[in-house]
Amino acid sequence: QVQLVESGGGLVQAGDSLRLSCAASGRSFSYSPMGWFRQAPGKEREFVAAISWRGDSTYYADSVKGRFTISRDNAKNTVFLQMNSLRPEDTGNYLCAARPFGSGSGTNSAAAYSSWGQGTQVTVSS
Repeated sequence: QVQLVESGGGLVQAGDSLRLSCAASGRSFSYSPMGWFRQAPGKEREFVAAISWRGDSTYYADSVKGRFTISRDNAKNTVFLQMNSLRPEDTGNYLCAARPFGSGSGTNSAAAYSSWGQGTQVTVSS
């Protein structure tokens, strides 16, 4: 099991940038594909981005493609989400998630992830 703690959220204006971090503990992190999801009040959890355990394969939701970048540093047990050109519709609680050890690539299915953080709030004003 991997324990996850997100940070880096905040209140920004449209067009600004934020960099989210997800610190992981647990031996299996380096071999776990990772993902970022977000959830706005009253809405379902939404996939944002995913990355393979090696970091050589990434996958994005169409709504963030070209604006967000997911990356990881296995030596520091950390996954990042660089968010540029933020829009009000990007507002939500951003959650980091880990797939089980050895699962292969990231995926947009929340059910495929076995460990979740509590999230960090991102609010984008217009």
